[in-house]
Order: sequence, then structure tokens, then C-alpha cells
Amino acid sequence: MGGMQTTTREPAWQQAAVLTGAFVAVLWVLEIFDAATGHPLDAYGVQPRTEDGLVGIATAPMLHFGFDHLISNTVPVLVLGFLALATGIGRGLLATAIIWVVGGLGVWLFAQPGSNHAGASILIFGWIVFLIVRGFLNRRSTEILIGVAVFLLYSGALLGVLPGQPGVSWQGHLFGAIGGFLAARLLTTRARDEARVTY
Repeated sequence: MGGMQTTTREPAWQQAAVLTGAFVAVLWVLEIFDAATGHPLDAYGVQPRTEDGLVGIATAPMLHFGFDHLISNTVPVLVLGFLALATGIGRGLLATAIIWVVGGLGVWLFAQPGSNHAGASILIFGWIVFLIVRGFLNRRSTEILIGVAVFLLYSGALLGVLPGQPGVSWQGHLFGAIGGFLAARLLTTRARDEARVTY
């Protein structure tokens, strides 16, 4: 007689916690390695309008210029990355990919030549805008509440999209935020189209 085995998937919030924690662990491992070996990974940031700098579009959000830089990004990555994934792993990962590419490409195209940009703040600013915008576009109460909470907590940080503090990549912040808006808009349109039923 045949048998049947049922498998239960972990809730999205548990998967989100695991993925976000694993990503932060990777950030720390990379920075520890970088510090122990004389910072060779710093060269893999986004270097605007150079052929070598194109690699940084893929690598820069995982790299940091020292532990102070990483420490300042760790809690926002944990909080915002978790929230971006918790209401849908697939959509959250796709949003992160959009933010990652738009942010890095924007820096490569428009930042000052001769500069080097790295850090997870591209993702942080993208997630802030994504979380704020998506709830209002989707009109889902849970996502609206999350968006309001994120706005109250991080709206002041959005001033980082403006030129100001030396050594801070406002271009990374700006294009990360643009990527977050595009992700919210594109993924919301897709979700509505998939939910549309005709008779």
C-alpha cells in the first residue's frame, strides 16, 4: 500500500528572518575577511563610468568601508530587509533585485568619476521607499500599516538622498530610493494583473 507524506512550509515571516539574518552574516564575514587581508574588497565598489566599476553593481551592496560603516547599516538591513520579505518572499526578493540593479547602475552612470561607492545603504533606501509606497498602491491594510511605521521611523533618513555630508554616497541613496519606487510600482501592477478575473 502506498503512503503519502505531507510537508509544511515555514511561514513567510520565518523565511524572511532566516534570509535576512543570513544576508547580514555574509556582510560581516566579508568585512572581517576584508579587514584581515588589507581591504582588497574595497576595490569592488561601484566606480562610475569605468569598465572595472561595472562589477561593483553586483558586489557593492555587500561591501563596506570599515566596521563603523557596516555597524551603521546592520540594524536597518535586519529591520527593513525582514519587512520587505515578510509579506511575500518572492516579491520581496524581486524588489530587492530591482533596487540592487537600479541603485548600482544609477551610481555608475551619474556619480562623480574617480569615486568609489559601496555599502548596503543602496538597499536600505530602496527598501524604505518600497515599503512606504507598496501598501498604498496595493491598498492592503497590513502593508499600509507597515509603510506608515517605516515612514515614521525612517523618513528623516530620506534626507540622505540630497548632497551634503562628505564621504556619504548620496547618489547611492538616491538611486536606491528610485529603485524602491520602481519596484513598488512594477510589482504592484503585476500583482493586480494576476488578480484580475474576467467572466
